[in-house]
Amino acid sequence: MSKRHDAVFDDVLKDLGEDAPKRDRSGARFLKRSNTMAEQASGERQEKVLRLVDPASCKMWEGHNRAYELLTEANCRDLIDGILSQGQQEFPAIVRRLPGGQGAEYEVICGARRHFAISWLRANNYPKFLYLVEERELTDEEAFRLADIENRDREDISDFERARDYARAVDLYYSGKQSLMAERLQVSAGWLSRYLQLARLDARVIAAFPTLRDVKELHARTLKPLMATDTGASAVLLEADRIAAEQASARAGQGAAVPVPEVMKRLKAAATPPKERKAADKVYRFHPEEKGVMVRKKGGRVQFEFDGTTSAKTLRSALDQFLAERDKG
Repeated sequence: MSKRHDAVFDDVLKDLGEDAPKRDRSGARFLKRSNTMAEQASGERQEKVLRLVDPASCKMWEGHNRAYELLTEANCRDLIDGILSQGQQEFPAIVRRLPGGQGAEYEVICGARRHFAISWLRANNYPKFLYLVEERELTDEEAFRLADIENRDREDISDFERARDYARAVDLYYSGKQSLMAERLQVSAGWLSRYLQLARLDARVIAAFPTLRDVKELHARTLKPLMATDTGASAVLLEADRIAAEQASARAGQGAAVPVPEVMKRLKAAATPPKERKAADKVYRFHPEEKGVMVRKKGGRVQFEFDGTTSAKTLRSALDQFLAERDKG
């Protein structure tokens, strides 16, 4: 029993006088164990067993909502530095034990970045670091919901990673019923629908972005009406192929990557070709071979259009002809 508990025990007994029982450490320990068991039985107390393991003994769960291949030293640098500063991993990853014969001993449900950070440290002159895990028994659906709750508000998981995870889960765990999935996740049906829509975005469009992390739910929402027709979809996909080729060249060190705003600008422009201009109502020329001055009428307005190199004689002639015709009318 700790000194603090000893002091509490003495304080309780001090006013009982000579009849007070002598302090019985074994009895106090029994009382402490009894209280702990009672708290566990009532649900007021839960015991968790944490383990420090070699990260090589773990593999990512196939349903993990983070694309592990996108993790790098750069985008995990904050976590790596935090672990170095604290001297340990502060928060355990959630894992499930795997049956024997599968190579790895555990599969990671939550904690891919922590796994990457510890693995990176061990490979870069810090072999003392081990992966802190908490083992749980979870069904796949429970594992999916747990991972979603932990990562839903994290900015380091992209919209597309999340969307891809939801699209997989709706068929695996909810028989394709979006309303049931939304209820289980405690999100609105509309919110979930927008992410599932992103997951259905054509792979050729996805390839037009610099990385998967750059693809946002808003992008899919913006492009959906532009790709609603065969003509619009074909135009967007052809432009997406051109941009994807430029992105591939940039990744190979040839030229600069196309930034996201420019990607969206070009895709939208491809689906909305410029409107054909109305033909001129009249063309006035000083000489037959020149382009002349075009006149367009719209309501009560008259627009003169001419090239910047048009001579003053041509302009005066055009205006004189226009005024003469107007006076006759």
